[in-house]
Amino acid sequence: MENNLINFDDPLTKRLLWALLGLFGILILNLLISPQFFEVTLNDSNQLHGNLINILNNGARVCILAIGMTLVYATGGIDLSVGSVMAVSGMMAAQIIRPGYLEGMAVLDPQPSMIIIILFPLLISMVLGLVNGIMVAVVKVQPIIVTLIMMYTARGLAALMVKGQTPTYYGVAFTKIGNSYTGGLPIPVWIALVLLLLTLLVTKRTAIGIFIEAIGENKTASRYVGIRTVSMVIGTYVFSGFCAGMAGLIHVAGESNANPYSTGSLIELDAIAAVIIGGSINGGRFTLTGSIIGALIIQTLTTTLYFQRWP
Repeated sequence: MENNLINFDDPLTKRLLWALLGLFGILILNLLISPQFFEVTLNDSNQLHGNLINILNNGARVCILAIGMTLVYATGGIDLSVGSVMAVSGMMAAQIIRPGYLEGMAVLDPQPSMIIIILFPLLISMVLGLVNGIMVAVVKVQPIIVTLIMMYTARGLAALMVKGQTPTYYGVAFTKIGNSYTGGLPIPVWIALVLLLLTLLVTKRTAIGIFIEAIGENKTASRYVGIRTVSMVIGTYVFSGFCAGMAGLIHVAGESNANPYSTGSLIELDAIAAVIIGGSINGGRFTLTGSIIGALIIQTLTTTLYFQRWP
């Protein structure tokens, strides 16, 4: 009886290994061209800085989106609206922090509770995900059509919320979510890591992961064996909306302003690419770890292009 920890004959494992090989290949290329690419420094505030830290920090939003997108993808769906949902979440946070921006009023003093600033944007993001899920699972509209409509609708809603303006809010506690460090690493990195671990815990230690894979493999058969396919599919879109909302909060916190047009613009393509690069190509079996690797590959390529000053 074989006790191999890794089954190299498993197609999903092979795709994951190829993704890892791609990431290592990019890093080795940087090592050969510019060894200083790997320099990491620790400042007086015990904050780590360097290209590797930038990759983790800047890639955190795509990693978070990829976590939600992976589960949607595993059911045989897709979510093109995550970038626009990010914008809605960010505009909602900006409205709570500075409701009188359009009238020229300054930031509220004292500031609303951080719980309120975070909770309400996440709730509206989940509601938008719920609409996507209902349209896909109940009304039976194709996911690409539903989420494409939501992409434009949510982007318009985001612009309408701030009337096309860009609220700014420098120096408020909310911005620490995107700019502060803990344990030497940026807070967005920790948020992405915690979300990944929690999602892995739920999908690997409960039947939810198996149900999602079963739905992606054969939705009809899954329904016949008693899996609540409608609820599961809706749940994945709600979770994707939650992830998009969290990524939106991180983005507008880091920028100290909320732009309804640039926030999350085209980032859904990065999230989809991360999932596919990571090995979750079709509905059915999925790998969250692979999606994270895919997101890091995309961010590493971006950082490499900037650092090496390649056109």
